[in-house]
Amino acid sequence: MKFELGDRVIYPHHGAAEITAREERDEFGEAREYLVLKTAHGDLTVKVPTDMVDEVGMRPPIDTDDVEDLFELLAKKDVREPANWSRRFKNHQEKLKSGDIYQVAEVVRNLALRENAKGLSAGEKSMLEKSRQILVSELSISMDVTEDEARQQVELRLAG
Repeated sequence: MKFELGDRVIYPHHGAAEITAREERDEFGEAREYLVLKTAHGDLTVKVPTDMVDEVGMRPPIDTDDVEDLFELLAKKDVREPANWSRRFKNHQEKLKSGDIYQVAEVVRNLALRENAKGLSAGEKSMLEKSRQILVSELSISMDVTEDEARQQVELRLAG
């Protein structure tokens, strides 16, 4: 996929980002072009080789048409997941690594439900916050609203 300067994109491990620059760097005698991304959260800059954007999972945000499907997924309460903590944690980690926003939303929903029912371990609490941030950052772009407004919509659907 071809990305341009100023495009808002999703970087799987950090959520929403903006392409702020293109730069060339010399590596082992070869010039290589990079996209410079400024993440929506924190003061993080990520440099992605242009020939690796597909491999790292960088993608455009979901369309506004897909937002309602995502909200329906968040509102679903009949969830089947492993009872074993380590299997459940590993399953959630794999979903987050996928970069697929629907899988990220599943992690948010599953952990939020478990938090309300039984409480979460420290590792699961951290995973819930990270996955919620990734979800909210993408929704704010897709819905063209602030992150606070997107977070409120997520919480509304989770409480549903």
